Amino acid sequence: MKTTLRTDLTVGDICTGFEYDSAEGKGLYGWGGKLTIQPEYQRHYLYAEQGGGRERAVVDSIMRGYPIGLLYFNQLGDKFEVLDGQQRITSLGRFTKDLFAVDDAQGNPQYFGSMPAAEREQFLKTPLTIYTCEGIESEIKAWYRTINIKGLELKQQEIDNAIYSGPFVTAAKKIFSNSTSPKLNLWRNFVKGNVKRQDFLREVLEWIVKSKDNKAVETYMSQHRWDATADDLEAYFEAVIAWACATFPDMREEMCGLEWGRLYETYHTKTYDVAKLAAEADELFAEDDDIIKDKRGIYEYLLSDKTLTKLLHIRYFSEAVKRTTYDKQTQEAKAEGKSNCPLCASGKDSNAKKIWERKDMDADHVTAWSKGGSTTAANCQVLCKFHNRLKGNI
Repeated sequence: MKTTLRTDLTVGDICTGFEYDSAEGKGLYGWGGKLTIQPEYQRHYLYAEQGGGRERAVVDSIMRGYPIGLLYFNQLGDKFEVLDGQQRITSLGRFTKDLFAVDDAQGNPQYFGSMPAAEREQFLKTPLTIYTCEGIESEIKAWYRTINIKGLELKQQEIDNAIYSGPFVTAAKKIFSNSTSPKLNLWRNFVKGNVKRQDFLREVLEWIVKSKDNKAVETYMSQHRWDATADDLEAYFEAVIAWACATFPDMREEMCGLEWGRLYETYHTKTYDVAKLAAEADELFAEDDDIIKDKRGIYEYLLSDKTLTKLLHIRYFSEAVKRTTYDKQTQEAKAEGKSNCPLCASGKDSNAKKIWERKDMDADHVTAWSKGGSTTAANCQVLCKFHNRLKGNI
C-alpha cells in the first residue's frame, strides 16, 4: 500500500463545497466534490450529540492553533474518501455552514458567518496534516480498522460495515441506521441502543442468522454483500415486531432488549388468547418487586404457558398462594387429627397434633429454591416458623 503525506491542504480547501445531510446527520462531500466525507463503511456523525461539546472542541482547537491530529484519505483515482477523520472534518464543515456556534474569548456564542473577516480567513488558512493511501480493498479496510482503535471506539457492527461494504450495507443502513425514520418510535419499544452506532442493524442481523442456521453475522453479510436490497432483512424484522405487537399490544419498558427474534422463532406458530395474556401480564406486573425479581421474564413465562417459572426469579410466594396452601393443609390436618405443620406431625412431641395459626407459619419450598424448586402453588407448603428455619435448604 502506497502512502503520501500532504501538508498543502487547508481547512478552507477541505470545506470548499461542503455538503451536510441534516436528515441523516452526516457530512457528504468536501474539497470541491473530490472528497467523500462519509463512505458507507464509516460510522454516523456523532460529535453533535450530547450537546455538541466534541464538535465545538474541534473548532476551538483550530482557533487556538492546536493540531487536530492526522487525517487519513483513501485515494481512488482523482477522488478521495475519508478513512479516518470524518468526525473532525464534518465538525469543521458544519461550523463553516453556521450550523453551530462556539464561544469567543468573552464567552459569547459566535457563528462562523459573524466572525470578523480576518478571523474567518485565518481559520480557513489553517493547514491540515493528511496521509493519503492507495491500495487494494483488503489493505484499506485493515488500515481503517487499525487507525480507528484510538478515539471513539468502533463497535463490531461498524467494523463489519467497513469490511463488507457494498450495496447490501448501503441498503441496510438506510433502513436500520436512519435516525429520522418514523418507524423508530415503535422499534425502540423492542430494541435497545443507538441507531447511529449500528445497534439496531446489529440486532436484526443477529435475529435473522439465528432463525436460519445460527451462523455468524459476518458470514451472512459476506453472503449478501452484493445484494441490491436488504428487503429480506427488513421483512424478517417487520414480521418479528408485528408478531410481538399483536401478542403483547400493551407497550412496557420491560419489553425493550428482549430476544424477540428467538421468542418469535420459538412461539410464533402457537395460538394465544391475547386478552387473557394481557390480563395475566397485568397481574404479574402488579406484583411487588420482592416477589418477582425479574419482570422482563414475564413475557416468555406467559408464552411458555407458565412452565418456565425460573425466568421470573420468584423467590417468595405470593400472599394468595400462602393463604390457599395454609387453608388446604389445615383442613386436611384437622380431618386426620394431626398438626398442620408436616414436620410437627411427623414427630412424637406435644406439637404432633397442634394446629398452628397462619401468623405462626411460613411458606416453604418443598423442593428448595437453591436446588431448582419453583415458586408455584404445587411446590409450596407451610411449616411452623421453627421448622421452616430448621429446614433451610435441606
